[in-house]
Amino acid sequence: EHGNFQGRSYECMSDCADMSSYLSRCHSCRVESGCFMVYDRPNYMGNQYFMRRGEYSDYMSMMGWSGGIRSCRMIPMYRGSYRMRIYERENFGGQMYELMDDCDSIMDRYRMSDCMSCHVMDGHWLMYEQPHYRGRMMYMRPGEYRSFREMGYGGTRFMSMRRIMDMC
Repeated sequence: EHGNFQGRSYECMSDCADMSSYLSRCHSCRVESGCFMVYDRPNYMGNQYFMRRGEYSDYMSMMGWSGGIRSCRMIPMYRGSYRMRIYERENFGGQMYELMDDCDSIMDRYRMSDCMSCHVMDGHWLMYEQPHYRGRMMYMRPGEYRSFREMGYGGTRFMSMRRIMDMC
């Protein structure tokens, strides 16, 4: 519940949409195996942060969150190919580029200033709001994402993408 692994604890081995039924707050975390996305709101909403194996005794100040972890999603191990199409506009409109590897800047690589929708065909990806894998992030698993704005990311421009590989 508290920083530095103090207070009550809860062991989570799969997705958890609302941690409030187990802990009143979550301000430190230890990932013993695998990778997780943690969220500052219930139901996998709000700001997201990627966590791999390790100890996070005071991640609150690192991320600038005040409310702690409210939900988490386990990222499954994946060893296949990676493929994602990014689109300049919502509903798969405008310029389209297909990625099969990491892209540290869509502006530098494609001269693309905005990415507002995507289709993840293969693999699991992290999208970042700034080039070089910085800023707010969003976890993308296989599926169609027609509008980042409708997903609650209005005003956020995703400028770099990275595959989640064997780093878990």
